[in-house]
Amino acid sequence: MERPRRIILGIDPGLANTGWGIVSQDGPRLSCVAYGCVSTPSSQPLAARLLKVHDQIGAVVRRFEPSCVGIETVWFGNNVTAAFATGQARGAALVACAEGGLDVGEFSPSQIKLAVVGTGSAEKEQVQYMVAQLLGLAEPPSPDHAADALAAAICYSTHQGLARAVRQGLAAAAR
Repeated sequence: MERPRRIILGIDPGLANTGWGIVSQDGPRLSCVAYGCVSTPSSQPLAARLLKVHDQIGAVVRRFEPSCVGIETVWFGNNVTAAFATGQARGAALVACAEGGLDVGEFSPSQIKLAVVGTGSAEKEQVQYMVAQLLGLAEPPSPDHAADALAAAICYSTHQGLARAVRQGLAAAAR
């Protein structure tokens, strides 16, 4: 049975910069459709910045009509203030995806790095390089927020393929 082509949105959330990337999956083949970054100036009020993230991610969803989204979870680290801001931007992006009816896959930074590079402790440059290789791009995507978003879309594809294989295996074992 042939699987239909699927459009996957990837999101790397951030209040200052929310990266987005669109990946087309045709069977096992992945290709880059488009990518970019929603940037909001710190001089704007928080509500206006969140509205911009929501509206621009919503515009990406309407333009490319993805069926699903892979989005990075918030990593706290030592900067709790930055984590809260990232979480708010992530929420604004998720609302835009929910309005579009997208299936959501949430992945930690280390899960995304593992799916793309093969190690959860990969450096940003390694992720950018492997995203370019996996998607057949002539050069690594820039800015790095867009590369991270494309990596989240690749991770969604990888995890969904694994989940499908597990479901098929369980169904076969139950027969």
